Amino acid sequence: MKEEGTSTSPGSSQVTVGDPAPDCWDAFQWDAREGCEVRQILDRVADKWSLLVISLLQERTLRFNELRREIDGISQRMLTVTLRHLERDGLVCRTIHAEVPPRVEYCLSPLGHTLLGTIRALVTWTEEHQLEIARARAEFDARQG
Repeated sequence: MKEEGTSTSPGSSQVTVGDPAPDCWDAFQWDAREGCEVRQILDRVADKWSLLVISLLQERTLRFNELRREIDGISQRMLTVTLRHLERDGLVCRTIHAEVPPRVEYCLSPLGHTLLGTIRALVTWTEEHQLEIARARAEFDARQG
């Protein structure tokens, strides 16, 4: 049975009861449009490790091991992959200092700094609504169990 407010398929233009106004953007177009990288970018900047790295780099430049110590639970490999992806996307700058041993530092790029307001807004929204979400989860779990 189809739930209220759901479309029949990605990219569907069929409107059901509870749908937003037809002139609103369609999230399904992100996957349907050929060559659109919106989904990949959202997956990158919204994953938990990227959000933490971006947040930590907002105030100052950090070395790899400083980041690793600050981010509880991240493996060396996952931090390496996360930093590489953020650098590739132009959100983080990597600087190698020609010293022995080499010193590598990471900082937010100007593009990365443009994300900070969005991240703050998301965190603020989460903090403001965490009790409502916890209540909704408990009610859902009670109905399921």
